[in-house]
Amino acid sequence: MYVCNCNGIRERDVQSALEAGAERPADVFRHCQAAPQCAKCVCDMRRMIQASDEALRYAAQ
Repeated sequence: MYVCNCNGIRERDVQSALEAGAERPADVFRHCQAAPQCAKCVCDMRRMIQASDEALRYAAQ
């Protein structure tokens, strides 16, 4: 599924960025060599980042 239609960034691209250490949407764009355009995807990226952080916290327990 596409997260960012403007840049063609898919969920797997965001996951790859998160695995590479992305902590903010700006990091995801940088990882994908893209730039935000309409910014509708930023909220979805933040949700994915938060979910990833929560999963890591649970795994650490």
